Amino acid sequence: MESPGAHRVIVLPTRCVPPGVLRVAPRLDVPSFVSESAGPPGTVRFTGLPDRMKDVEIWLPHNEHTELVALRSDAPVGPVPDRGRRVWLHHGSSISQGSNATSPTATWPVVAASLGDVDLVNLGFGGSALLDPFTARTMRDTRADLISVKIGINLVNADLMRLRAFTPAVHGFLDTIREGHPTTPLLVVSAIYCPIHEDTPGPGAFDLAALGTGQVRFRATGDPAERASGKLTLRVIRDELARITAQRAADDPNLHHLDGLDLYGEADLAELPLPDQLHPDTATHRRIAERFAKRVFSAAGPFAGHSS
Repeated sequence: MESPGAHRVIVLPTRCVPPGVLRVAPRLDVPSFVSESAGPPGTVRFTGLPDRMKDVEIWLPHNEHTELVALRSDAPVGPVPDRGRRVWLHHGSSISQGSNATSPTATWPVVAASLGDVDLVNLGFGGSALLDPFTARTMRDTRADLISVKIGINLVNADLMRLRAFTPAVHGFLDTIREGHPTTPLLVVSAIYCPIHEDTPGPGAFDLAALGTGQVRFRATGDPAERASGKLTLRVIRDELARITAQRAADDPNLHHLDGLDLYGEADLAELPLPDQLHPDTATHRRIAERFAKRVFSAAGPFAGHSS
């Protein structure tokens, strides 16, 4: 609950509720070999909070499937009034969801939103940023002042489509968003640097040799020669996204493009390697966030002072 001068309290649940079990197949494109077992319900208590009016933010785990069964309080609660901050709606892969970050407040979209002083609605879907029409419709129907879509890595490591299908799928995705947000600043972001998929198509797979040592690492199983037949790699997708957005921007001045290599490129790999060959760690999430905020929320950026 908030009143003038209210204080903000952020609480992060710890892993005191027994987790479920996730079993996955060696290949990422074999969903029938993925199974989940739910853990039992439990109670998380937050004690010792200040005895005054306050905003309370509860950050659920970003790397777990979490169902909120009930919320109880020993004092009156109410909705937070409109603070006047803009709403940023973002869609991306597990990197946007926050894989390998140490906490939900350390994921790059959350850090970037804090730096940009905006409220974040994060549609980061682990393994599922696949240009699905239902995702575009959800974004179309969600209130937002700023919108971004980060496209690339899941399409490659799922080996989902060829270049011939990719181009109209991107156009259709953006067309659907524009049905609900015709003039909202819309930023198309390509993938950050990922050496296993820069020039090698998917599908992606777990590195079984690394699993034998207790490590989780990924590898690409495609053949680089298959690019000639339309298989997607990150380099192919970046080039096509740049072409698509430049073409559309001629009639859509609020459409913008950001090369993911400007957020994390080949030169960053030596200093901040991807621990599993695919996902950034916490320090890299922060670097991505800081660069995103500087390029996008700054006075010269596409999200500077815009509101729908």
